[in-house]
Amino acid sequence: MRPVFLTGWLVAAAALTACAGLTDRPTLPSAIDLGGAEGAFRGSDASAFSSDAVPADWWRLYQDPVLDALVQDAIAANTDLRVAAANLAKSRAALSLADTARDPAASVGLGAGFERLSAEEELKGTDPLPSIWVYGLTAAVSYQIDLFGQVARTIEAADADVAATQAAYDAVRVTVIAETTRAYLAACSMAREHAVARRLVELQARRVALTQRLVSGGRAVDLDITRLSAQEDQIRASLPPLVARKQVALYSLAALTGRSPTGLPPEVEGCLQEPRLSSALPIGDGSALLRRRPDVRQAEKALRAAHARVGVAMGDLYPKVMLGASVGSAGLIRDAFDAGTNKFSLGPLITWQFPNRSSAKARISAQEAEERAAAARFDAVMLTALRETESALVVYARDIESRVALDAANRKAQRAASDVERLFVAGRQGVTAVLDAARTSTETEQAVAAAETRLAADQVALFLALGGGWNGSDLR
Repeated sequence: MRPVFLTGWLVAAAALTACAGLTDRPTLPSAIDLGGAEGAFRGSDASAFSSDAVPADWWRLYQDPVLDALVQDAIAANTDLRVAAANLAKSRAALSLADTARDPAASVGLGAGFERLSAEEELKGTDPLPSIWVYGLTAAVSYQIDLFGQVARTIEAADADVAATQAAYDAVRVTVIAETTRAYLAACSMAREHAVARRLVELQARRVALTQRLVSGGRAVDLDITRLSAQEDQIRASLPPLVARKQVALYSLAALTGRSPTGLPPEVEGCLQEPRLSSALPIGDGSALLRRRPDVRQAEKALRAAHARVGVAMGDLYPKVMLGASVGSAGLIRDAFDAGTNKFSLGPLITWQFPNRSSAKARISAQEAEERAAAARFDAVMLTALRETESALVVYARDIESRVALDAANRKAQRAASDVERLFVAGRQGVTAVLDAARTSTETEQAVAAAETRLAADQVALFLALGGGWNGSDLR
C-alpha cells in the first residue's frame, strides 16, 4: 500500500510541477524605440570630442595630483558613500538569508518531567493514574522541495536586489567623484577670476591716475576722473562675490572628502588656476553609455527583482512540499532508550492553503503592477541618460565656440583700449573714447574668465552624464 501511495504522490507532484511553468514568464519588453541611440551620439561630431571609451578614472585626464588625492579621499571618507556601502552590506545579508531556504532545517528537542496523566482523558476509568517521571528526546531534519520555484524566485529577487544596490553604490560614487572634481575646479576658477578682476582694478586705477595728471595739466576735467573712478569701483565690487564663491566651493570640497571646513590641505586653498584637459574628451557611444551608467543598471536589476517577485507571489497558489525525517525516544525514565521507547518517521508533507487563494491572487496582481512600474522606470532612466548626455555634449560644444569668439573679441578690445589711450595721451582722442574702450576691454576679459569657468563645469557635467567614475572590477 505504501509504495502505491508514494508512486501516486510522485505522479501528482509531477503534474503540479507542470503548473510551475506559470511562474516562468518573460520579462516585460521595453516600450520605447531606441532606434539609433546605441550608436554614435548626435553631438559627437564636434572637434572637442573623441570616440575613445570613457576611462573609469576620467579625472586623471586633468593630470593634477592634488585633484587625484582629493578624489581618493572622497572615495574613502565620503559619508554618502559610507551609507551606500552599508546598504550594500545589508542587501548582501538579505541574499544570504534567502539562500538559507535551500538548506535543510534541523531541530533537537529534549525534555523530562514528573507528571500524572488524566485517567478520564486516557479512558482508564476514574481511578487516578500514578505519578511518574517521563522523558522525550527528538531530532528532526526537514527540507522544502522547491517544485514550483518559489524558493528559487525568492533567491533570484534577492540577488537582483544586491545587484541593484551595487549599482546604487556605483551611482553615488560617480556623483561624489563628479562633485569633488566640480568643487575643486570651481575653487580654482574663482581664484583665477579673482586674479583677473584684481588686474582689471589695477589697470583702471592707473587710468584714473593718468586722468588726474591730465586734469592737473588742463587737458581733462574732474568729471572724467569721476567717471573712471566709478568704473573702478564697479570692477572692485565683483571681487567679494568671487571670494565668497571660492569659499563655498572649498567648504563643499571639505564636506565631500570627510573634512571640517578648515581641514583642507594648503595646496587646495592655494590653487590659482583650474587644471585643463590637453586633448579631446573621450565620450564613447550610446551602447557603451547604457552599459556604463549605474542608474541604468540599477533600474534594470530592479525590474528583474520585480519580475522574480511575481513568481514568488504565484508560488502561493501551489502546495508546499516538505520532505522530513525524525528520530526520537520517549517514555518512562527508567526505560530510557529501550526498544519500546524508540520512534522515527520519514516522508513528505504537503500543505496547501485553499482559503488564501484569493489573497494570493491579489498579491500577484500587486506584484505585476509593480513589475509594470519598474519597466516604466527602466525606460525612463534610459531616456534620461540619453537626454542628459546629448544635452551635455551640445552645451559643451557651444560653450567652446562661445569661448573662441570671446577670445577674439578680448584681443581686439585690449588692442583698441591700448590704441585709444595712446591717442588720448597724444591729445588726439577725448576721454569719452578712453572710457568706452576701457569698459569694453574690461567686460570682454571678465566674460572670457567666466567662459573658462563654465567650460570647466561643462566638462564635469559631461563626464557625470556619461557615467564615468566606477570600475567594473568593483562589482563584488
